[in-house]
Amino acid sequence: MGTDTEFTAKATRHWTKEREAKITGGKDWLIRPSESAPVLRAVGLLNADASMSADAVRKFSQINHMLTLLRPVLEDLVARHQQVRVVDACCGTSYLSLLLAWLLRHKWHKDAQIIGIDANAKVIATSQQRAVALGLGDMLRFTAARVGDRPWHDIYGALFPVASDGEISAAPRPHLVISLHACDTATDHAMAFAVHAKADAMAFAPCCHAELARKWKDLAESKTLHPFSPIFQTPNIRRETAAHFTDTMRMLLLRSRGYEVTATEFVPAAHTVKNRLLLCQRRGQYLKSAGVEFSEMKAALLNTGIILEDLLK
Repeated sequence: MGTDTEFTAKATRHWTKEREAKITGGKDWLIRPSESAPVLRAVGLLNADASMSADAVRKFSQINHMLTLLRPVLEDLVARHQQVRVVDACCGTSYLSLLLAWLLRHKWHKDAQIIGIDANAKVIATSQQRAVALGLGDMLRFTAARVGDRPWHDIYGALFPVASDGEISAAPRPHLVISLHACDTATDHAMAFAVHAKADAMAFAPCCHAELARKWKDLAESKTLHPFSPIFQTPNIRRETAAHFTDTMRMLLLRSRGYEVTATEFVPAAHTVKNRLLLCQRRGQYLKSAGVEFSEMKAALLNTGIILEDLLK
């Protein structure tokens, strides 16, 4: 605690209003180095002298842009629930889940149960150590598993056994499921996990849309004739076009399962090309028209679909 206090004091001295304004652009960001120094240090965004490298500034900006888009959802959850439940699917190094836990405790003074899931046992162990070191171990817990291998109620019951009171099948649903840059079909598995858990809200930033592009490549190699053949046969255009169709198909499938879905850019394209954020709110209104649109789109693409269709069955 003493070390955190000393580092916080150092960061407060270093990050003057003028210096902080240079990296925030004067925006009212949720995470600020002058206020969140310990967690920013823990995830490697602040140096030992409390300064921030150019690469760290870029990552810091990306995270805050994401949090800005999530802010209305987060503030709504904070206002409506005594305890907020969040899942970070394919959490990787857990930047987002650690920062969310920090915000919920130190900014909103809210109780929470946050679960990070990732197949990499090494990064999961590191993330858990960081959570404990930051005094967040009671509300932020991790499990090493592939998303979708275990259902929500199983994971929740194992990590928060007292909260679930032994009734694993009756585990309360998550309020928010997030997945930032889960590679290729890992995003689909995160989506299916969230839908089956009946999550109130979801946020996905997809990455590496390879599944549909691979199927189109097979069509190109088989010399199958189609109005899109020039796209199928051109690798760069094929990858980009497949990414757009993949996310459109995902939107349609999620709408058919009762979610309102919007797509937006969460960071300027200059920062990263992986900048699409799909925001989903559970409304309970299953749009049959969206299911029809998905089927028609799939048929128009020579029956090349995405794995999410099967995962949602």
